Amino acid sequence: MRRSVIGPHVLSTLLLVLSFAPSIASAQAKQAGAPNSSVALSPELVAVRASLAKYEDPLAAVRDGYFSTVGCIDFPHGAVDGPVTYPPGAMGVHFLNPANIGPKLDPTKPQVLIYEPVGAKLKLVAAEWLMPVAAAGGKAPEIFGQTLAGPMNGHEPIMPAELTHYDLHVWLWKDNPKGVFTSTNAAVKCDPKAPYTHIEGHHQR
Repeated sequence: MRRSVIGPHVLSTLLLVLSFAPSIASAQAKQAGAPNSSVALSPELVAVRASLAKYEDPLAAVRDGYFSTVGCIDFPHGAVDGPVTYPPGAMGVHFLNPANIGPKLDPTKPQVLIYEPVGAKLKLVAAEWLMPVAAAGGKAPEIFGQTLAGPMNGHEPIMPAELTHYDLHVWLWKDNPKGVFTSTNAAVKCDPKAPYTHIEGHHQR
């Protein structure tokens, strides 16, 4: 039996191809619709993202009790609302599930799903865990090793100002340059000319 021998030129070519393999795989993953994120999520957040994957279809969210608040919330200049600072960026369109609101937070049942308008479609970019102060028992709630921001007033027009609450945005499907848990995301865009874009530009104390 003859042994096949790999010549030096063939070997160098093979090594060159292998060196490009990670880049090729990454590009293929993005084409296949994998989340566009340069930030490594914790194993817990990866599992949460997988459990919520069906909500990439907004109609699935509606079937499970989420209601669109219609407006695309934008903070082009940032804002300060009590203890919370919003860097310049946007949030997107909030889908709220009242049935998930209560004194306990479930990683698989966020109170809010957030979508970015992209052309004629809504693209899932984040989830939000929210708890009214009245349900929190005098202590800021925690999830994913994070303390929810607040307390803060409700954000009109998507919720009454009287709804004082804590919340935590988690950018599971779109990279946030300021961090996974930052409230606004500069990579998310609301069309300023769209009739349902709501601009938040004022600063409150």
